[in-house]
Amino acid sequence: MEKSEILSLSAVGLGAAVRSGKTTAVEATEAVLEQIEEYDGEYRCYVTVDPEGALRKAALVQKRIEAGELTGPLAGVPVALKDNLCTAGMRTTCSSKMLENYVPAFSAEAVRNLERAGAVIIGKTNMDEFAMGSTTETSYFGVTKNPRNPQHVPGGSSGGSAAAVAARECFFALGSDTGGSIRQPASYCGVVGMKPTYGTVSRYGLVTYGSSLDQIGPLTGNVEDCAVVMEQIASYDRKDSTSLRREDTDFSRALVEDVKGMKIGIPQDYFREGLDPQVRAAVLKAAAVLREKGAVTEEFDLSLVEYAIPAYYTIASAEASSNLERFDGIKYGFRAGGEEGLHQMYKKTRSLGFGPEVKRRIMLGSFVLSSGYYDAYYLKALRVKAMIKEAFDRAFAKYDCILGPVAPTTAPKLDASLSDPMKMYLGDIYTISVNLAGLPAISLPCGTDSRGLPIGLHLIGDSYQEKKLLRIAYTYERTGGVV
Repeated sequence: MEKSEILSLSAVGLGAAVRSGKTTAVEATEAVLEQIEEYDGEYRCYVTVDPEGALRKAALVQKRIEAGELTGPLAGVPVALKDNLCTAGMRTTCSSKMLENYVPAFSAEAVRNLERAGAVIIGKTNMDEFAMGSTTETSYFGVTKNPRNPQHVPGGSSGGSAAAVAARECFFALGSDTGGSIRQPASYCGVVGMKPTYGTVSRYGLVTYGSSLDQIGPLTGNVEDCAVVMEQIASYDRKDSTSLRREDTDFSRALVEDVKGMKIGIPQDYFREGLDPQVRAAVLKAAAVLREKGAVTEEFDLSLVEYAIPAYYTIASAEASSNLERFDGIKYGFRAGGEEGLHQMYKKTRSLGFGPEVKRRIMLGSFVLSSGYYDAYYLKALRVKAMIKEAFDRAFAKYDCILGPVAPTTAPKLDASLSDPMKMYLGDIYTISVNLAGLPAISLPCGTDSRGLPIGLHLIGDSYQEKKLLRIAYTYERTGGVV
């Protein structure tokens, strides 16, 4: 098959073509590497690309496919990994100076699951430093650009993964989602991104930002690919104390074009001041498409939306300040030289090794955990978190799914929000509640604005209800969606 023909396939389509002998894992890997060589100088989706390792792996996978040892849907399919997922023998930097040359001795469990399935790892994608940001502009290795319009950001913190999928520099990618970091870049880049129920995908090997919020998930070109990748990465892992035992991870069975009788709630809170009119129109048009297919839509008051951002940034920053304590210049990573004394070395290492956004969140987290402020801020945020979960529980007693926008606007221009942290934080207003409640959610394209920038449709489900979300998303994509 020609390169253009290979790159036009979905991940599932490529897997089928490799199994049938129409192409090979090596040819597919070569096509992706050529695409990276041609376009990544502009987009900068990757921090690390491993051409020799990828081609070597592709050749081994091809032999196993031909021997009948690998028969799964992703065997021979090239994948990109967000650079906070540990990979044995391959640099894992978190797009930071602190871990610029860190090479783990082990791989994340989600990565191992993909390797068992025969996926071919191409490299590691750019991200906001330590996953702290919403634009992929805080990376130590430079800014990633949106392939839909390089003058705009791809979103973050999984911006490199979303951009790589949009630019056809891989067939699917993994990201991590702490407050919308899969779904928001998926929306900005016009791809599909899913944040699973907390604990569905093992966090073992994920460099932690917020332990109670982080979740690994897929970024793909369509809903079918999303379901199939979810099947491969979802598993119980005894190495992760938060991992869930689930028997309902056959997600591709949910790919049915039928939403008749399903009840979809539309929160009035999500459509008030601050939402771009073009985003509002596209999302409500998507709701109308689902209504025409037999779903029942109803507006309701979700409440507590205005409290989600302060609660989230209090909890996430507190957890980040604790988790990033390990980066001290002693155990691994960057160490500043020229200072005498342990405390001076700590101070200089962290001053030089962390970027401004990471320092900002560490300081905020240390403040809210400090004596005298713990009760006033951190414990209060935990109580708000519980109240948000209760509000979702009440909603899901009535609705199968909640529908809304992913972000208030389409992708901002480069440098437009990084200089204003509050503006950047407010961009997460529709996504962070999902992480606070541990719920599953999916973003998929539902149109473009007048500048041609993608708009994302956000579907939120109750815990363990990924199949409902995939069914609704698949129906929309097949009947009225934009792919």
